[in-house]
Amino acid sequence: MKRKTDSTRDDSFRRPSQAKEIWRRFCKSKGALIGLCLLVFVLAVLIFGPVFVSYKSATTQDYNSLLASPSAEHIFGCDGFGRDIFARIIYGGRTSLSVALIATATSCIFGCALGAIAGYFGGWIDSIIMRALDIFMSVPDILFTMAVVVALGASATNLIIALTLAYFSNYVRLVRSQVLSLSEQDYVEAARAGGSGNARIILSHILPNAIGVIIVNATLNVAKIIIYESTLSFLGLGMPPPQPEWGLMLSEAREFMRTAPHLLFFPAAAIVLCACSVNLVGDGLRDALDPHLKS
Repeated sequence: MKRKTDSTRDDSFRRPSQAKEIWRRFCKSKGALIGLCLLVFVLAVLIFGPVFVSYKSATTQDYNSLLASPSAEHIFGCDGFGRDIFARIIYGGRTSLSVALIATATSCIFGCALGAIAGYFGGWIDSIIMRALDIFMSVPDILFTMAVVVALGASATNLIIALTLAYFSNYVRLVRSQVLSLSEQDYVEAARAGGSGNARIILSHILPNAIGVIIVNATLNVAKIIIYESTLSFLGLGMPPPQPEWGLMLSEAREFMRTAPHLLFFPAAAIVLCACSVNLVGDGLRDALDPHLKS
């Protein structure tokens, strides 16, 4: 009977799992919860929106609905070609968010690999990678992405390539600094003494302990890439028309700012809402994963 009581007492005082602890600290931030709710709402609209509106209504011109105001038939109105704005925002958002997520993933993988190699091996390998990175970062991101898209042509693949090359450098420096500090830890030395190879040590012992800062940086970069991608589309360097895209919608709405301001308002609101929600979630993750903010 005593053993059962002690076991029950041990279970009641057992520490929560790391995931539950991170979620508890995340929920302490009201801004992070608001951002998460907004992000879930945006994703739900983008995922289930095609059930209610067709892609045809986003690309087919209807001259009887030119610059139509918001109504029951077209809840966000129609643009200068008679295309439904709500449908264009949904399908444009799917394009923008897909490009942002893929570009974030590819830049994260490429940058983390280079940063881990530079930080772990050091020496001439580190010098070559970091000096090449310094030259690479001397060109402003927006000019570099514009040059790549102009050289390769406007398409989703080329846009992802341009954004990947513009953002991978952030991960190189971040991961390199983490690897430099983690590679001196006792468990890494023990893994070396146990005969583990360099690749195994990096993938199994170092990068998992740096995953927190990588996730936070990747989350915040999603919002930046959404804005960058919209900027390129606004300048005519995004997806070729008539494929809908938020930045392209803003560009097309410039000449109707006074006569039909709803053409400008709705895509701008979509960009701001999506970027702000991702930023709020990223800030919440940063606070939740920061060991100095544990309580």
